[in-house]
Amino acid sequence: MDETPRNTGDDSLEPMRPEDFDTIPPREPANPGDRGMIEEADDLFLEATEAPAQPVAAGAAPVAAVAEPPRKKGVVIREPDPLLEANEYAYHNGETHDLTGPFAIEFKNVHKAFGSNKILRGLDLAIPEGRVSMILGPSGTGKSVCIKHMVGLLFPDQGDVIVKGQSVPSLPDEDLFELRKRFGVLFQDGALFGSMNLYDNVAFPLRQHTDKGEREIKDIVDRRLNEVGLIPARDKYPNELSGGMRKRAGLARALVLDPDIVLFDEPDSGLDPVRTALLCELIEEVHAENGGTYIVITHDIMSARRVAEHIAVLWKGRIVESGPAEDLFNSPNPFVRQFLTGEADGPLGME
Repeated sequence: MDETPRNTGDDSLEPMRPEDFDTIPPREPANPGDRGMIEEADDLFLEATEAPAQPVAAGAAPVAAVAEPPRKKGVVIREPDPLLEANEYAYHNGETHDLTGPFAIEFKNVHKAFGSNKILRGLDLAIPEGRVSMILGPSGTGKSVCIKHMVGLLFPDQGDVIVKGQSVPSLPDEDLFELRKRFGVLFQDGALFGSMNLYDNVAFPLRQHTDKGEREIKDIVDRRLNEVGLIPARDKYPNELSGGMRKRAGLARALVLDPDIVLFDEPDSGLDPVRTALLCELIEEVHAENGGTYIVITHDIMSARRVAEHIAVLWKGRIVESGPAEDLFNSPNPFVRQFLTGEADGPLGME
């Protein structure tokens, strides 16, 4: 048997000389669709290479080329905003557009800190009576802390919170308890009792805070469940409901006491875009039928465009700008414009 290596005509078994490396043709993938993968792999394992040789003048000593480090792709480095470096409240003009009373809720120079972490830092905010207002702002800027001050779960370190003309921090416990009955609250996850079916969850505030009989309670609960489209699910338990159904059930329970003020703490959290749009539509319909002051805490700009009549933008514990939704969406303020359009370029960064 002939064991002599087969000569393919390209002398591939001949030892290669250094100058032969310049003549090697570029690799071609067996599958043309793999070309992008090969180029990507080449970029991934790219080593530092010598800078291109520069022509040397006659008689001059050659200068050694300096190797440049490889460059990473896709890295965007934004320069710090000089205005924010000079003043962290440079964009907080505190402007309010056409804001006149009466007000359902007012924050007056409110400060609140948890240890060394300052959350609200001189907050001035007015929520108009009888409208759907939204408080928008980046995460961790104090939106949920605002809600807890409204219902007296937290009290300011400095300043005052006024609800329906009453100073919340100054109220005796009995009066504070009565004031809370004027609120309805829809929490992020609905906050339903897992051991109760849907009907009993919605009936709970009526049984707890009123002397109404079961027949009257049934009429109220059925009316609210019908408003949110949950009559067929009245005997189901929370673990048998979808996320959207739990949100609607939470809204029905928030409304059973006919509150003057309804608070929504990120009602669109965990919902897909279609169910978020349906929930916004439901909020509009219920508000049109029942009236009252609705206050929505959210990050969702599309929700704000759908239902907000009044918007307050909160950042770093203070109001940047507030007023009618139309004015805010046309604001020239760089921060407001960036946040309400979701652009990457602007004062707000990843810090």
